[in-house]
Amino acid sequence: MKSLRSAEHVRLTQYLVNARDRAGMTQQQLADKLGKHQSFVAKYEGGERRIDVIEFLHIARALGFDASRAIRTIEKR
Repeated sequence: MKSLRSAEHVRLTQYLVNARDRAGMTQQQLADKLGKHQSFVAKYEGGERRIDVIEFLHIARALGFDASRAIRTIEKR
């Protein structure tokens, strides 16, 4: 099963973009906080790259949202 560009993947990327916007961060600021290049954030936000569970947890921590609540929200839509 391919998850890249699936409906669930689109919901996940949109959730992450919205969470970053709510946190008032640019892609560069988030990347700096994660210790990554800005292109890392741009690629997963643009749907070009999948993130694994550990990356998701780090992103959630950096943006200040509850990862388990986010998953439930993404699943419900």
